[in-house]
Order: sequence, then C-alpha cells, then structure tokens
Amino acid sequence: MNLYNKLKETDKFFVIAGPCVIEDEKITLQIAESLKEYTQKRGLELVFKASFLKANRTSIGSYAGPGISSGLNILRKVKEEFLLPILTDIHESEDAVPTAEIADIIQIPAFLSRQTFLIKAAAATGRIVNIKKGQFMAPEDMESAIEKCLDFSNSNILLTERGTTFGYHNLVVDFRSFAIMNDMGYPVVYDVTHSLQQPSSGKTTGGTPHFAEMMARAALATGKVKGLFIETHPNPSEAKSDSATMLPLGKFEQMLDRCLEVL
Repeated sequence: MNLYNKLKETDKFFVIAGPCVIEDEKITLQIAESLKEYTQKRGLELVFKASFLKANRTSIGSYAGPGISSGLNILRKVKEEFLLPILTDIHESEDAVPTAEIADIIQIPAFLSRQTFLIKAAAATGRIVNIKKGQFMAPEDMESAIEKCLDFSNSNILLTERGTTFGYHNLVVDFRSFAIMNDMGYPVVYDVTHSLQQPSSGKTTGGTPHFAEMMARAALATGKVKGLFIETHPNPSEAKSDSATMLPLGKFEQMLDRCLEVL
C-alpha cells in the first residue's frame, strides 16, 4: 500500500511531527528516533517533518534554517536511517523538483496557499501535496487549491487546518472547518501547535502550547480529522524557531496516549 493510502485509510490517526526548522543533524536525528519509537509502539503512522528554510520569519535576525542543499541532506539521513517518510515545505516553485527527490510530502505554507504556480509546481512532482489553509481563508476556499493540484492530475492531497486570524496576534480554530474540508474528499490534518500561535508578538511569535492536548483531543472527537501535525523539540525554550509553541518532546508520548483515548 502506498503512503497516501496508508494515511487515508488508517483506523487510528496519523502523525506529522518534528521540529519547526532543521537546526543541525544531531538534534534532527535525535527527534526522529524518539518520534519513531513513540508512534511505532502505538501502531501510529508517522511522517517526519522539518523545514530546511523558513522564509516567513517575524524578525530579520531570526534563524531561517540551513538552506535547501544542507537541509535536504539531513532529511535524507532521517529517511534512510529510520525508514521514515518525509514532509517539508517549499516557498519557491524552483524548489519543488529537488525537494521531491527526498520528500514524500511537499507542503504549501499557509501564507502561500493561494499561490497558483507554487501549488502546481508541487503537484507536478507527483508527490503528496499538503496544503495548509491560510489564516485568512474560509475552509470552502480550499476547493480552489484542490483544483490547482488536480490540474496536474495529482489527487494525492492533504488539507491542513492551522487556525484563523482573530484580531491582532491571535488565532482561533473553527471546528466546522474540519467537516467542511472533510466533505471535499481528502484527509484533513489538524496543525495543533501552529494553531496555538500568537503571531508576531513583538519580535517573536508567542504561543499557548499548554492547550495542545485539549485541542488535539477535541479535534479528533469530531470524527473529521485523520492526522495531527505537531511540532516538537527536546528543549523548546532553546529552539531556534517557534520556541513558544512547540510541544516538549518529553510530553509527546502522554499526548499520544490521551489522544488515543478519544477514538
């Protein structure tokens, strides 16, 4: 069974998890090893995620990642050493083809979810395309993003909810969006940690990760969510990106167990 069907047909939920951005090879491999152990023990499908470049940063001085060449080399090692499928995001159309050589899933960032040529470039690789719903978009607007993938005969699509802008420096999750996007016929993913961001709070992004378990359980309880997207780090306070929102790696197992209780 190919990866897309495995994710789509799981009788539990699948997990997309990893650090926000690749910091170095050692910590990336450490996180991947732990996540594989945690999910395998519970019979959950795992996709490892990490960004090689973060183009959308609050401050000019914020760490943006190692870049496409070094980043993909590290993700290749994760893939080969732990036999894990890989998800990473792209910001430029020309990055799609080299990224597809390593990644099983190419992600379209939320702020770029209306970029026609970026979506088409990802779809044209034949890889699974995960489209994050923009913070400024209604769930029904995702039909247009789907059509752009289908234009290149790629129906291997995931749709991810990551919260909607609610005034300044805040996001909310409208749980109706899970049902609306699910009705489009593609697996829906809930991006737990990004939905708890407090965007651009000063020179960094704030967040409320202490709500992660509650929100993940509630999302799964709708029966409309197939996957959970969770960014995690051994020491979030020391992380180079999204330090205020990532789930501590030491709390990951507890969260999985609590989420499995909902099923």
